[in-house]
Order: sequence, then C-alpha cells, then structure tokens
Amino acid sequence: MHTNSNVTPAFWQGKRVFLTGHTGFKGGWAALWLQHMGAVVKGFSLAPPTSPSLFEQADVANSMESEIGDIRDLAAIIKSMVAFNPEILIHMAAQPLVRLSYREPVETYATNVMGTVHVFEAARRCTNLKAIVNITTDKCYENREWEWGYRENEPMGGHDPYSNSKGCAELVTSAYRKSFFSAPGTPALASVRAGNVIGGGDWAEDRLIPDILKAFENKQPVVIRNPHATRPWQHVLEPLSGYFVLAEQLYNDDKKQFAEGWNFGPIEDDAKPVQWIVERLVKHWGNGANWQLDGGEHPHEANYLKLDISKVKKHLDWYPRWGLNTALDKIIEWHKAWLQGESMKQVCLQQINEYTNTRKQEAA
Repeated sequence: MHTNSNVTPAFWQGKRVFLTGHTGFKGGWAALWLQHMGAVVKGFSLAPPTSPSLFEQADVANSMESEIGDIRDLAAIIKSMVAFNPEILIHMAAQPLVRLSYREPVETYATNVMGTVHVFEAARRCTNLKAIVNITTDKCYENREWEWGYRENEPMGGHDPYSNSKGCAELVTSAYRKSFFSAPGTPALASVRAGNVIGGGDWAEDRLIPDILKAFENKQPVVIRNPHATRPWQHVLEPLSGYFVLAEQLYNDDKKQFAEGWNFGPIEDDAKPVQWIVERLVKHWGNGANWQLDGGEHPHEANYLKLDISKVKKHLDWYPRWGLNTALDKIIEWHKAWLQGESMKQVCLQQINEYTNTRKQEAA
C-alpha cells in the first residue's frame, strides 16, 4: 500500500470527474486544476456563496459543464450525475462555516448529512464510477483540546452543528462503504479531512484571511476574536493535491485498500495561533495595517486543533510542499493581482504550476 506522492496529470487527461461544490472557494480551485490537467469536469453546486467569488473572478465555468443545483434535492442530483456518467466523484458541496451553523443548524445538517446521503445514492446509480472522495473536515473529530494531532481512528464528534454534521457525514460514509461500496465492481469510497484551508479567492464571511484582507483594503484595523486559537493552516492546493493522489489510487483499488479515512494536514510547525498569522500578514501588507482584539461574546469554537498526517506520509507518500510562510505570500500575491485587475484564471494556473514544481517538505 505505497504509492507516488505526485498528482499525475496524464492520469486525469480525459477522465470524467463529477465535482459537487465547484462554485465554492475550494471547489473552484479544484475545478481549475482538474481542467488544467485535461479532465472532463461537471460541477453541481448552489450559486457562488459570495460576491465577489473565485468562481466568477477566475472564470471557473469556462472549461467545464456547470450546473447550479442543490444536493438537498435527491431527484436533481441523481438526474445530473447519472446523465454525466462519471468515473470519479469528488464531493465537496457543504455548509462549511462554524458560526453560520449556529444560526442555521437545520440547513447545516440538511446539506452536510442528508446532502451526502443523496450524493452517495446518485453514485450507486452510476455504472462507470470507480472512485469516490468525500471531503469532510478536521473538525469532525471529538475535540479534546489536547496538543497532539488527531489520527484517522479517533472518535467522531463535534461541539457545534457544523463540526458535528461533518462527524455525522463521516458515519454516513462508513455505513455506505460497508453496505453498498465494498463488493467487487463497486466504487472505492474514501473520506478526507483537511486543515484550515487558506488561499487566494476566499471571500467567505467569518473566515480569518478574508476578514484580514477586507480590513487591509478598507484601511481599517483587523478585529480578532480569538488570537490564541491554534489551527492546522494550509494552502488550498495542499489538500487538493492529496485528494487527487488518493483518487488516482482509489480508481484502480479493487481490493479497497485505500477506501478509508485520510488526514491531509500541514507539517506540525504550521499549526499556528491566529495572532501569529495576523501579525505576519500585517507586516507583509505594510501600508499602516494593524489589528485589535474583539472583546465581545462569541459562540464556542475549539481552541486547539491539529491533524496527524503520519498515515498519508506512509501509505500515499504525500507530504506538504508549501509551508505557512509560502502560503501567506501566495495569498497576498493573489489578492494584489486581483486588486490590479489581472486575469485571475492565469494567476491561479500559475500558482498551481508553481505548487506542482515545488519539492515536498520532508520536515516533521
């Protein structure tokens, strides 16, 4: 159970890939990379969640089939997926925000739990499907506020509706794997958990980097809720490369050796507190940028969260390539290019090429 750590563009050439959530930040980057490698991509997602959005700014829909639809609608997702007849399914569509999940718990569970069930039900009807990658989150683990990274075999949990709904989605994945996707000839199904994903083109509300960049643009101080919260930060291209490497293995995985849960996180040193990131970006941006503490009351968010990536290093030979400093440099580079009106599709593809040409970080 050992493989090559690099994404193989030749593998993806002409492969039919169904991608849910392609209008989101992470989904937009995934769609661009897949198109860049020559995959035939169909996306199924709600309209972009923000304006501006990576989807529109980087012209993501241009080289793919894009359908605006809702995974909470079982008939719609079945119709869309069966018509396309994919070989690989990457399920990213989700309600991804912790604080929004407190305001919209029903919508969060409907999307993240039943939406996942609907996607798997559609997958069961696709005769050529070989591989399914279901994206959940590092927050699916029962958080014990300890300093060790969580491993793939730790119990699922989640305090807030978002984290808990993703723990539920992991249990759904496990049940579908055992019930419907274990026999020979059925697709190999894996779930993947990434860290706090950052990168150019994220305008989501209540996310650290977008909030910082917005404050910089408006020449206002960045207001920080929880400066000591530690997260496994990573550039968006890091987990995507892991998902693609895993999908390549699942595609030929008749024995279902890779059909499990996998963590794709940063090296240990890149689990940093919020304050470290803010101060680094303030310095990098210059121009009088600064930050201050928000003293108000806030709903519970985990303080300490890290992922153990021993398993992907051992079995997929996957290692992070861009450390946190590089990731932050790339975000500032992307955002300044956007402010200057450059072609953001070209900027994204340039960063994808730079990423794939970087040697892996052997550290940690």
